[in-house]
Amino acid sequence: MAGRRQGARRDTRTAYLLLGPSLFGISAFLVLPILVVAWLALQRWDLIGPRTFVGLDNVVAVAADGRFARSLLITAVFVAIVIPAQTVLGLVAALLLNRGLRGSAAFRVLYVLPWICAPLVLGVVWRWVLAPTDGALNALIGRRVEWLADPVLALPSVAAVTVWTHVGYVALFFSAGLRAIPDTVHEAAMLDGAGAGQRFWRITLPLLRPTTFFVLVTQIIATFQVFDSVYALTPDGGPQGVTDVVAGRIYYEAFEQRAVGQAAVMALVLFVLLVVVTLVQQRWFSRRTTYDLST
Repeated sequence: MAGRRQGARRDTRTAYLLLGPSLFGISAFLVLPILVVAWLALQRWDLIGPRTFVGLDNVVAVAADGRFARSLLITAVFVAIVIPAQTVLGLVAALLLNRGLRGSAAFRVLYVLPWICAPLVLGVVWRWVLAPTDGALNALIGRRVEWLADPVLALPSVAAVTVWTHVGYVALFFSAGLRAIPDTVHEAAMLDGAGAGQRFWRITLPLLRPTTFFVLVTQIIATFQVFDSVYALTPDGGPQGVTDVVAGRIYYEAFEQRAVGQAAVMALVLFVLLVVVTLVQQRWFSRRTTYDLST
């Protein structure tokens, strides 16, 4: 009995020792920042002077700020444009690449390059491409279009650049998901007389649900927090504030208005919103995802 207890204690110590690095990382880089932001949300601070405890005054101020509500709506529209476009284009690119066409290996490297480049650099490059007078795109189509200065075109233009930047990342994961599907599944379907369309809708897409879930979760979280590329393309929120996304609004409040407490409240609202969206996605996909091909 004593030997079993000693063995159990030794196993417990080993477990805590193995979990230690992960627990430290979660505590230092996830839990602690959230607690600090929550604490700042209760303070009035201008980044320089002393901090003053103001209770829920910052929450009331943010709730009464119509610009924050508008930035949430703009961000939701931005996500609604970007996520479907880059998911479909990424899947199409992965399907084409997995056909083993000539030059596919080189193209895999090319389509990932925009994703690994700094968003600010890409934003500066695209700002030149979309410039109204000497921009490359207007020169190509032979007419002057205010891609970033027109209130109607500014948000779709920024969304198009974001899709172009991340479609390679999405295609990379869909390509890995397609390779994980055994060829025997498609061969059996072909023997049963299933056409290409039936195999895609009834076999490929259902078996890609785990990959689709991962792609949607990571991309929705990233798109809700987009800031650098939007800021590089349309500083100050774009024409009439049509590209004033949430992350930009938080930056403006914290570093230009020096209202750190209100910026912290906005950051907490964004955090809670992302947690809710992720939980809804997890619940929806968990009921429809099959990981074991034998079931």
